[in-house]
Amino acid sequence: MRVEHYIGRLAPSPTGLLHLGHAATFWTAFQRAREHQGTLLFRNEDLDPQRSRQEYVEAMIEDLAWLGIAWNPPILVQSQRIALYREAFKHLLATGSVYPCTCSRRDLAQMIQAPHEDTDDEPVYDGRCRPVAEASSTVFDSGMNYRLRVPDGETIRFTDRNLGPQSFIAGVDFGDFLVWRKTLSNEPEHVGLPSYQLACVVDDADSGITEVVRGADLLKSTARQILLQRALGMQTSAYFHTQLLCDDQGVRLAKRHDALAIRTLRQQGLTPSKVLQRVSNPQG
Repeated sequence: MRVEHYIGRLAPSPTGLLHLGHAATFWTAFQRAREHQGTLLFRNEDLDPQRSRQEYVEAMIEDLAWLGIAWNPPILVQSQRIALYREAFKHLLATGSVYPCTCSRRDLAQMIQAPHEDTDDEPVYDGRCRPVAEASSTVFDSGMNYRLRVPDGETIRFTDRNLGPQSFIAGVDFGDFLVWRKTLSNEPEHVGLPSYQLACVVDDADSGITEVVRGADLLKSTARQILLQRALGMQTSAYFHTQLLCDDQGVRLAKRHDALAIRTLRQQGLTPSKVLQRVSNPQG
């Protein structure tokens, strides 16, 4: 019987300094790959042109290496892979899986980010732009944003390797979600950008990822991504969602928690082992 080679990934976004919660998740990803004698890849998720900064790219690479987390080169950079995402989007458009949306820039600014990036989960879309199925157009309009039409009422189920059985109802727990947005006036000239959901699915498939390790705040994103994988004819990876860390006020850690940033803890003189100890006791 053939044993599948384990391939995992680290997927930070350079929109701020990595904090203790990132350390916990990425250390788990590193340990999972090592336990399976597998491969661990590094993906720079730099598709948010408004917030991504080169200094954060350098910081996240340095901080993870300082913790003792090793990965297999080269580093994959999402902003260099737009053509690949565009091909996947064209398939969704050709099959009538997506439709154009005219929602505001403010709505799109929230939805282009990964849901775990200092924001609440994407709200359930109210369907204001959703056409009847027969009216879905397969002609691309570069001046429009596009959403995936979810199968309302269908329960999306998967078994998480850490948190057990999970289920979410399309149209109730999450709605039609953004997969492509038009280029804004102050961004480089190309025909739009993929959402976090689409880029993540395409990259995981293209890299052959066998297990995705990430925070429990992305459980709904997994349900969304399973629908995208189905629409694109891609296999579904295994998933391992880690518990989230909170500060001493019980607030989930985010990049605004500068005091718990890995870089800040390093500057305070903590060793990698001390930082990893705090992963299990962030208030200590």
